[in-house]
Amino acid sequence: MTTKPIRVLLADDHALVRQGFRRILEDEPDIVVAGEASGGARAIELARSLLPDVIVMDLAMPEINGLHAAIEILRDRPGSRVLILSMHADEQYVRNALDAGVKGYILKNALETDLTRAVRALASGGQFLSPELSELAIRRLRGTDPGAAEDPFSTLSAREIQVLRLIALGKSNKEIASILGLSVNTVSVHRTNLMNALGVHKTAELVLLAVKKGLVETP
Repeated sequence: MTTKPIRVLLADDHALVRQGFRRILEDEPDIVVAGEASGGARAIELARSLLPDVIVMDLAMPEINGLHAAIEILRDRPGSRVLILSMHADEQYVRNALDAGVKGYILKNALETDLTRAVRALASGGQFLSPELSELAIRRLRGTDPGAAEDPFSTLSAREIQVLRLIALGKSNKEIASILGLSVNTVSVHRTNLMNALGVHKTAELVLLAVKKGLVETP
């Protein structure tokens, strides 16, 4: 009996990069690229319509980045298998992705060796982290990090993390409401809850914390 190929959705805002991903993946007889997205919003749409086995997503996409899109996709389909691609090996970037429910995180400098291995691992129900990532991040993935709950940031919901990131990008409550499909009042409540949970009193402090936690890119 012929085994069905693994269907992959690619999401990256650079067409040439997506072509590279496609070439690596489709060189394998058991993997097929079912669709491509040039941004987070389109990735969310295609994840709903194509129902891919694995979603391969760049972390650093404008406005709706890979983390934001992953949160929305997993909200719709909690069983989705999302693989994040990133240039960042920093512990906080990895933690953010894993806390959102992502099952794989690989570094872009290791795509040639890790991408197909990671896709197969996620498609079979497993998890995958690039070997270069820290031992603490690996413990986090396995749920054995004893200090994970000590940081107030770790208590934030996925939606609060999205709101925090958009605040750090300079979005107003009205703009955040439009992007997330919420009411302005709900966004205001999220902003207040963020300040209370994180122990800050000014928007500037929220922005600094978001940068520190790797929710926004720094120049």
